Amino acid sequence: METILEQQRRYHEEKERLIDAMVKEMLHKKITYREQINSDHRQKYLLDRYLTSTERLIELYEDRDGQRKAEVASLTGPNEFQEFYNRLKQIKDFYRKHPNEISVPMSVEFDELAKARENPTEEMANMVEFTDEEGYGKYLDLHECYEKYINLKGIEKVDYILYLSTFDQLYEIPKERKTGEYRRYLLTLIEYLTWFVQRIKPLMNLDVILEAEVDTVMKEWESGNIPGWPKETGSALANIGAHLDLSAFSSWEELASLGLDRLKSALMALGLKCGGTLEERAQRLFSTKGKGSLDPSLMTKNKSGGKASKEKEQARQRDLACLESQIYRLAELVSLQRAATKENVQRKQARTDGERDDSENDESEDDSPDEGDDDVPYNPKNLPLGWDGKPIPYWLYKLHGLNISYNCEICGNYVYKGPKAFQRHFAEWRHAHGMRCLGIPNTAHFANVTQIEDALALWEKLKVQKQSERWQPETEEEYEDSQGNVVNRKTYEDLKRQGLL
Repeated sequence: METILEQQRRYHEEKERLIDAMVKEMLHKKITYREQINSDHRQKYLLDRYLTSTERLIELYEDRDGQRKAEVASLTGPNEFQEFYNRLKQIKDFYRKHPNEISVPMSVEFDELAKARENPTEEMANMVEFTDEEGYGKYLDLHECYEKYINLKGIEKVDYILYLSTFDQLYEIPKERKTGEYRRYLLTLIEYLTWFVQRIKPLMNLDVILEAEVDTVMKEWESGNIPGWPKETGSALANIGAHLDLSAFSSWEELASLGLDRLKSALMALGLKCGGTLEERAQRLFSTKGKGSLDPSLMTKNKSGGKASKEKEQARQRDLACLESQIYRLAELVSLQRAATKENVQRKQARTDGERDDSENDESEDDSPDEGDDDVPYNPKNLPLGWDGKPIPYWLYKLHGLNISYNCEICGNYVYKGPKAFQRHFAEWRHAHGMRCLGIPNTAHFANVTQIEDALALWEKLKVQKQSERWQPETEEEYEDSQGNVVNRKTYEDLKRQGLL
């Protein structure tokens, strides 16, 4: 049997090795999104194990049963050598009875963890389960929540893409339509978003974050600052009724002078029936004067305006507001995945049936753990790759004229696909470098010129034209002699040298 001190030593060793493993896990380079999620889950496993070891170590140090104190006393007492040999004898007897028992050191286990981190196997490639629609944490799969939403009564029917953009705009739904079915929808949405966040961000303490949102709602509820739940005004409170002091009235006729509305309010405050004519209401209210208990026949079957009913309704609304606040916070945490999901759905809807089938096959191959970053996607028609690394649709390929090739000799016979890329390349570095090597400035005069011979000929023509247009001071600069005659610079200098001025 393992001693208390040995257990403490083992837990201390385990904590130190766990800290070292967590540091190495954080410093390990993560290239893909899948590797980042797997790394976070390994960190979560190590952290939970560290906390468990700490709790057990604290229990041993607290020594509630006194076994640790007794063990320390036996090791430090006058018969410590006898205690040592007794324990040595127990160890020898144990291995004599179990000769094949092997004590595996803790370092072996952490060496295996390091190997799994450096060279993950096929089993370790997926640390957590995701659906095909979620793409290992890249996208949301809100189809089940969407079906519950569009089946709510009084809710405007929207498509799935619009639902992805507005599923957290719960404050726009009138509170009269927020029934029990609506609450079940909120619980379903919270359950999925919480489950999704826990899978993509396992290190996040989500319970604390959601509890903080609930506490905020509970504190701000009375102020009426909760989105979608404004504070009730006086008109809303009118249905509750207002009590009336009957001691100031001596007959029901005097009560009748107050009018129908005031009598109705007083009857509602007492939980009595408030219908009938003015005289009936006045008589019914006056009959309660001086009575401790009211006639059950005069009371409504369901006192919806009573204080207890009002408090129950307030509690129900506050509960819905707390659930909505959690959805607002969860929507912020998955904002990146939400935007990517919307783009992914729009991209899928723009494909034809054949392209959609090919894309699903490509996505299933992309999600396989054996795929490397350098794998070439299936592209039999040699189509250009889109922003997602997959071939673009063929109709888009034809629409942009990418089947037309343009060759530029100045760029080293580089081939450009499509007229847009061809026109854009004249302002890019490759064409500018080719023009610089020819000694020609890359100006607008050489637009659409792709042959070296044509560019050189045009440059010579431009130089001659510029030379002819250049200002020549010898012939164009004007001078005036002493008699007022205007001559050019060359004539003026000749006359000056001859002394004829």
